[in-house]
Amino acid sequence: LAMVCSLTVSCRFYHGAYHIDVCINDYLDVFCPHYSGAVPPEHTERYVLYMVNYDGYRTCDHTAKGFKRWECNRPYALGGPLKFSEKFQLFTPFSLGFEFRPSTEYYYLSSNMAAGGTRSSCLKLKVFVQPSNSCVRTTGAHDHIFDVHDNSLEPRDDTIHESAQPSRGDVNLAECHPSSCFSLLVVLLHLLTLLVT
Repeated sequence: LAMVCSLTVSCRFYHGAYHIDVCINDYLDVFCPHYSGAVPPEHTERYVLYMVNYDGYRTCDHTAKGFKRWECNRPYALGGPLKFSEKFQLFTPFSLGFEFRPSTEYYYLSSNMAAGGTRSSCLKLKVFVQPSNSCVRTTGAHDHIFDVHDNSLEPRDDTIHESAQPSRGDVNLAECHPSSCFSLLVVLLHLLTLLVT
């Protein structure tokens, strides 16, 4: 099971546990084992990857407080190896996405599914999301390094800051400005008219 950490580090799972540090908005790319058709199925590796809590990580048990994150179950995929990406972001627009917090550790397990569906090994990864003020941003083409203190996109301390924009469910019509409420009312009435006719 190969793994690419951030943009520059390439590492491989062999045995035991690994640890990486990431920043918010970094990616972790996981490449599944891939084989040519000449390799018999009993010699291929198939993995199930789980995100677990610390106890699950320590005991290598995904059943306690873990959930399946990805499954490497197509070792002969036509387009090459399966690739899964984890983006370490504060907020996600996806209902099944995961949100990460600075100064927090996250734990992954992977077990090799041997013939007959039994687990034959336990591979572990600990990911530490660094505090926002310890991450340095770079641009792509010129790798110009910005000053950490000049970064207005991320919080300067380790507190969790909620979005200033309310989500759709947070709109309180009682606090609505009269002109915007009127516009909203006109749109709603128009939609209601279209539905009725």
